[in-house]
Amino acid sequence: MEFAGLKAIVTGGASGIGAATAALLKERGAAVAVLDLQPEQAGHGLIAIHCDVSDDGSVRRAVKEAADRMGGIDIVANNAGVGAQGTIESNDDDEWHRVFDINVMGMVRVSRAALPYLRESSHAAIVNTCSVAATAGLPQRALYSATKGAVLSLTLSMAADHLPEGIRVNCVNPGTADTPWIGRLLSTAPDPAAERAALEARQPHGRLVTPEEIAAAIVYLASPLAGSTTGVDLAVDGGMQALRLRPRPAAS
Repeated sequence: MEFAGLKAIVTGGASGIGAATAALLKERGAAVAVLDLQPEQAGHGLIAIHCDVSDDGSVRRAVKEAADRMGGIDIVANNAGVGAQGTIESNDDDEWHRVFDINVMGMVRVSRAALPYLRESSHAAIVNTCSVAATAGLPQRALYSATKGAVLSLTLSMAADHLPEGIRVNCVNPGTADTPWIGRLLSTAPDPAAERAALEARQPHGRLVTPEEIAAAIVYLASPLAGSTTGVDLAVDGGMQALRLRPRPAAS
């Protein structure tokens, strides 16, 4: 219960990684506000607030409401984001701007709005959801990878800027996770089972990462017990970034 008495906001907290993060923070004692486009889907016992991270007015209203209802903000989990497929030719300028506006500027807007409250906290932490796509070249992910590379650099700059204020900033780099977005992606593949098997085989531990595993990493980085951890990108990818395993022998 290291989060007892602390207040957290989780963007995109009504499903997938965000929902698992919000649930774990609550389980460990935090008051949690879920900021989401579909707040009605937030888990039991959570404060649900509508928020569009692509709109600064919406973000500021949602963050203020969360702070007012909880009595402050100690932790920000910037999880809201969208996916994108294809090479640099696959998406037009409008889509590039849209995905950057949500995946990068969304984190900027939420963090910026929360800073006055975080500066009042003795256990302030921001955790950004990044991706292995920021550190490994993945096919058909040019736009998505570019946004996550920006998130990684943004995390490091924020960590340097706000450490003197007592605010830690870190990010997690998940591998391919078993989330609703991946489910929708698989459903559009010509052979969903084969596509899932290929995604699983790409990760050395041979399966998709679970939202709960990513949530555990986010909650670790947000915890007061990690008070000396800042400016870190924590891979949760089954070894995809760091390991180079020999191929498994074919079954006889």
